[in-house]
Amino acid sequence: MADTPQPVGVSARTGQKFTGAALVSAEVTGLGSDGGHHVLQLADGGEIRARAVVLATGARYRKLEVPGIEALEGRSVYYAATNQEARLCGTDPVAIVGGGNSAGQATVFLADHVSHVHLLIRGHDLGKSMSRYLVDQIERHPRVTVHRNAEIREVHGNKNLEEIAIEDNRTGDKARIRVHALFVFIGATPHTGWLTDAIALDDHGFVLTGVDAVPAREDGNQRLGAPPSRTLETSRAGLFAAGDVRSGSVKRVASAVGEGAMAVRQIHEYFERS
Repeated sequence: MADTPQPVGVSARTGQKFTGAALVSAEVTGLGSDGGHHVLQLADGGEIRARAVVLATGARYRKLEVPGIEALEGRSVYYAATNQEARLCGTDPVAIVGGGNSAGQATVFLADHVSHVHLLIRGHDLGKSMSRYLVDQIERHPRVTVHRNAEIREVHGNKNLEEIAIEDNRTGDKARIRVHALFVFIGATPHTGWLTDAIALDDHGFVLTGVDAVPAREDGNQRLGAPPSRTLETSRAGLFAAGDVRSGSVKRVASAVGEGAMAVRQIHEYFERS
């Protein structure tokens, strides 16, 4: 780290010291290289240099642009469907927005807990971006209704959601559905804007790793790096990605923690071979 003292990290729970660990709160705006080191460029003009870097910047889940929805978030509007959310719903009917596998998995899971699930997709073909096995389960489930070409225009409720207003984006027909929870699965935006020209990203901006990293960003004359031999290594040797920011990750906390641990092991392997 340029012009920055190296503090000693201390665990608050055990008091154990980690000599050489530096905790820095700063905004990173760019990535460069110098003499075999990665150079993280900071918003305040400073730099951090390192032989290896782990990108764990995560992703921000997209939200519906519907008036009043923010006031209901965390109480009856959710962005995950786990046992905790299922318990909060009880047996009340719910709505799910999204046409991908996350929405499909949530639909199948919640349909076994609540009285009814209304799945809203913007297009007509449920199988366009959802795996066939999920489509089959959804279409067979007696407590699931699929609303095609549907978009939410309004949400109604005081402390908790009571009703949603939807519109057919082809015909303009409107309808109201009584639901007591709304689950939103319309994708995520990774925090990788500062990496666009530095490493290989997929079409959605997530970081490519492993064997997928190099071929996706070759453009004839320019090659971002040799094919990585580590599953979490990016198109730049010594630069790793873990968690939600990584293309193909399952977007779950447990998985992200596991990938972080894997990255540490792969960094040691990288040091041994470089």
